[in-house]
Formats: sequence, structure tokens, C-alpha cells
Amino acid sequence: MWKCLKDDIEAVFERDPAARSTLEVVLTYSGLHALWGYRIAHKLWKAKWYTTARMVSQFTRFLTGIEIHPGARIGKRLFIDHGAGVVIGETCEIGDNVTIYQGVTLGGTGKEKGKRHPTVGNNVIIASGAKVLGSFTIGDNSKIGAGSVVLQEVPPNSTVVGIPGKIVIQDGKRVTNDLDHANLPDPVSDLCRQLQRQIDELKQEVKELKEAARKNEHSTI
Repeated sequence: MWKCLKDDIEAVFERDPAARSTLEVVLTYSGLHALWGYRIAHKLWKAKWYTTARMVSQFTRFLTGIEIHPGARIGKRLFIDHGAGVVIGETCEIGDNVTIYQGVTLGGTGKEKGKRHPTVGNNVIIASGAKVLGSFTIGDNSKIGAGSVVLQEVPPNSTVVGIPGKIVIQDGKRVTNDLDHANLPDPVSDLCRQLQRQIDELKQEVKELKEAARKNEHSTI
């Protein structure tokens, strides 16, 4: 247990440059408090004390603004940074060394039974506001961009952005823990620009056809 607590604290120092002291981290990091509350609730859940586990989970949610279902399975060294609004569903599975930012939802689509939440591999980064919905796998070392909505499986070593989420990088370079949230490519915006260019071209063609038709009318008269 003590090794687990130590690993959780070390994960904060490794991934948050604002962390200054162990006392500060233990007393003020809501993501850490939510994770420790989950670990207690998960033990109770495994012992089939379901109602008590949910009560602990809901109390932790009240204190931290982070909702982790006690039935979820979470690996080592999860780091929830500025975790307000994070939701992790009952059948969700999370690997080791995962980083989750505020507003992330690991949920279901409401259509499945049984395993209905995502499985997140090791060393995955899920950026602010991302929604990962459904019973599929996010591969190891992948990155989910801010605000993305992911509805299908993501291979390992991939970067996903957009609504719906599209893979924009896969095995292209070494994956690091540094995610430039502001400068990720956006396939949706690229498609919108392409469509706008086509609309402008069609407008120009229509304008030229109207002018040609008008000239033909004058010449006929």
C-alpha cells in the first residue's frame, strides 16, 4: 500500500512542474485525492460491498469534482491534472503511467451491455475535454488531443484529434510525454477549408455562366 501511495506521489512530481513539495501535493492535489478515494472504493467493490463502495465514490466526487466508478480498473501511476469534471465509467480499464487532464470522459455510448467503457493502454495522454466513448482500446503510447471525441479503436503510438477523432500521427516519431495542445493538426478544419474553396469556385462558375447567358440574350435581341 505504501509503495502504491509513493508511486502516485512520484507521478505528480514527474508530470507537473508546478509541484513543489510532498506536503503540498498530498494536501492540495484533487486528482491525487480522487485516486486514493477510488482505491478505497475499489477494494470495497471487489469485496462486494457495492453500496458502501458507491458511497465512498460519491463522497470523493463531492470533495474533488472527479467521478471514478469503484468498478473501474486502474493501473499504477495514474496522474489526473486539474481534474475537475473527469468521469471514469464502471467497466473502464486504465493501464500504467496514464495522464488525464480536466474535463475528460471515459464513458459509454449508452447502447452496450457488459463491457461498455474504453480500455486505455500504458503511457497514454488524454488532453483537456476529450471524450472517449465506447468499449474499444486506446493503444499504448497514444495521445488524444484536447476536445477530441473518440468513438473507435486507436492503434498504439498514435495521435488523435478532432470530432470525431481522427488519427493524424502513427509510428511517425518517438512518443514523449510532451503534448503541444495548441499546435496539433486539425483534420476537421482542413476539410472545412477545402469545402469553402470548392464553394468559392462553384460561385465563380455560376457567376460566369449567368454573365454569359445575359450576353447571349442581348445578342439575340
